[in-house]
Amino acid sequence: MRSRQEFHHSNGLFISICLFASFPLESTPKPGNPFPQTAKGRPMLNHETFLRLAIAESRKARDAGNHPFASILVGPDGTVLMTQHNAYMPDHDMTGHAERVLMTRASTTLAPDLLKECTIYTSAEPCAMCAGAIYWTGLKRVVYGLTERDLKTITGNHPENPTLDLPCEVVFAAGQRHVEVIGPMLEEEAAAVHAGAWG
Repeated sequence: MRSRQEFHHSNGLFISICLFASFPLESTPKPGNPFPQTAKGRPMLNHETFLRLAIAESRKARDAGNHPFASILVGPDGTVLMTQHNAYMPDHDMTGHAERVLMTRASTTLAPDLLKECTIYTSAEPCAMCAGAIYWTGLKRVVYGLTERDLKTITGNHPENPTLDLPCEVVFAAGQRHVEVIGPMLEEEAAAVHAGAWG
């Protein structure tokens, strides 16, 4: 199966302030019914909850005039650490994919010991470039919505997004450490954000 406060950076990109406050993993737990715990005593991440956050952010990216993609970085305790919209605009940066930009921010501000336990939730499967960035940043896990193959069907050979149909697992398999991949998930919800976006 593939909160935040925003501010305008000087170049006009929508980027997010890291918030180190826990985001609820499911509904609020009842007394005596805590969130499921892992063997290490950490909460089990609710992948659908966080992926829906990423999909909701992708709609915000579109509403702001950017391509409809977004990613969030979640720590091992369920804290939303960073949020990133697609950054194609305003400079027409073809490398401004949400995952790639998020990984640059994360790898330059967060400790490797934290990153190796983090999960990226992204509205669409990371392309080869973004998968490489995730690998080099050292993340533990990727959870994505829409596959690259399905995205290619939606976008066609759009000049602003000539989708590269290569599964991210192929990129990770060439590396020297394991990156867990969960996806596709919530494909219809992820695809709905793209309706009418590509002409």
